[in-house]
Amino acid sequence: MFRLLVVAATLLATVDLTRADDPKASSDAEFVDNSLELFDGQTLKGWEGNGYWFRVEDDCIVAGRSDEDIPHNFFLCTADHYDDFELRLEVKIIGPGQNAGVQFRSKRLPGGSEVSGYQADAGRAFDRSVWGALYDESRRRKMLAEGDPELVKRLTKDGQWNHLRIVCKGNQIEIFLNGEQTVDYTEEDAEIPNHGLIALQIHSGPATEAWYRNIRVRHFK
Repeated sequence: MFRLLVVAATLLATVDLTRADDPKASSDAEFVDNSLELFDGQTLKGWEGNGYWFRVEDDCIVAGRSDEDIPHNFFLCTADHYDDFELRLEVKIIGPGQNAGVQFRSKRLPGGSEVSGYQADAGRAFDRSVWGALYDESRRRKMLAEGDPELVKRLTKDGQWNHLRIVCKGNQIEIFLNGEQTVDYTEEDAEIPNHGLIALQIHSGPATEAWYRNIRVRHFK
């Protein structure tokens, strides 16, 4: 009996050590337990945008079209606003356009389809890969921070699912691409809002689809 207890204790210790050596697994489980789904996999409930350019297919939100050029940028926005949060989702881009992104702390601009605010970029722009970069959409209209080009090249899975993680706390913004950090940005302009909508983008250009899935957010109190 004593020997059996020792063996059992050893096995439990091994399991605990394995878990301790894999912080990502526990972190993922904790995140799921403390986060909410932004997309139910079946409908666009909780979102607003152009129903022609955004649809649900195969448990994903699909932005754009594979058979028609995209005349200008389109955004699918959450109904709710968020300030300090952690957002996780997966993105893949199919087609020659290769430009999409995830807006946050953003707002709709009146009189059109544009959205203004921070964007975690996805795809290519400015003749380079911008996966995991931080762009200021329709406001300062410039790249605020980018990952090292060699790191981004190594991390990016062209035509496949890429995992984005966005963390906002106060004036600090972090972006992670497929588990590795690409952006650690501090906003120094006190006039820039630290709250707003989350939105999914498809950029203007040739026929292209951006697919989004497993969209979850944890709101920091």
